[in-house]
Amino acid sequence: MADDERQKKYAVPIYGVAWVPHCAIRSASKQMPDGDGGSKDTADDPSSLPAHNYVALAGGGGEGRSGIPNAILLVQVDFNSYLLSDQPVARLGTGTDLPYRIAAHPGGEGLICSFPENCRWFEWDAIKKSDDSALTLKSSERVLKHLEDIGQQLALTFNSEGSLLAVGGENGKLRVFKWPSMEIIIDEMDDDSVKDLDFSPDGKFLASVGSGCCRVWNVSTLASVISLQKKDDEKFGFCRFSRSSDHNQTIYVTATRAQGGSIVEWSTSSWERMRSKLVAGEPISAFNVSADGKLLAIGTSEGNVRILRAGNMGALKTIKKAHIGPTTALAFSDDSRALLSVSMDSSARVTLITDNGSKNGLSLWIILFVILLAMAVYYAKHEGKLPWLPDFLVKL
Repeated sequence: MADDERQKKYAVPIYGVAWVPHCAIRSASKQMPDGDGGSKDTADDPSSLPAHNYVALAGGGGEGRSGIPNAILLVQVDFNSYLLSDQPVARLGTGTDLPYRIAAHPGGEGLICSFPENCRWFEWDAIKKSDDSALTLKSSERVLKHLEDIGQQLALTFNSEGSLLAVGGENGKLRVFKWPSMEIIIDEMDDDSVKDLDFSPDGKFLASVGSGCCRVWNVSTLASVISLQKKDDEKFGFCRFSRSSDHNQTIYVTATRAQGGSIVEWSTSSWERMRSKLVAGEPISAFNVSADGKLLAIGTSEGNVRILRAGNMGALKTIKKAHIGPTTALAFSDDSRALLSVSMDSSARVTLITDNGSKNGLSLWIILFVILLAMAVYYAKHEGKLPWLPDFLVKL
């Protein structure tokens, strides 16, 4: 498929991205009235669901007079082809306030978005379009009082259960709330600025990356466990826990060095630095881990996107100049089949993931087997039958 079919332009610089949970699509569709003024119960009728995934994109031109609007967009993604729709199916303008980072609640309740001075909550809704329905987004009447007038938040994330919300500010403040009560359980000055946050899959730990180190918190005791320190000229950028279900869980932290971008890995049992690998010749500007834990993805300041195997950090797929501008955010689909990347150049791109390395490896084994078999047949014909070789092969 041509690259131009995989990439779409949406007229606003994009800074935040989130796949919409399937439960949110089902819930909104269930509330969609039918043609007779009734209500469609799509929960028990999968055929009546819209045949699309959705992604939310956030960005804009800021408060200046550039003429570029600020908005949160909803874009359809085809279930089978993973092609993005040419135009957003919904657009929610945010006035002069630039929407930056976004996080979708895993239970489908809605979407939280950070703005220059606060964070706001948005809710999913559905609209009728022709003979189908489409998801949309609406402003919520709910005001997040603890997130009013707190300045720019650079990172937002829910834990996997959706029971905790962590936010990290440009001023270095880390806050963790119980959701939906918004009872604050961690309120700490973490660093000069909090660049990124991630909960471990089991909900035990929270990692926060600042300008100096990666700090890990125990969510149960609400205490800082360790500060993972940088080496030499490393400058940390993003953090993600591995998605391993066993006891060999690790944490990845991206680091920019003079040579380019690296990924550093630590054990979460011993907190020892296990390895560091240079994976890009330029700074890493976005990072993520697939839901199945098998893949890592980086986006760079030059607009390149690279998908790596988590096991050895070897490159699986590289898309040179996936974007003209810096890659600003990455998000894997829930089934780990596709990677969405976005950029300041107003583009969004879906990259389908195929493990060419595995296919090539299988082909190599087949070739090797054929060669060995041919050698065995030759030997049997000229030197006598091998005891393990079938008669029909000797007669070939």
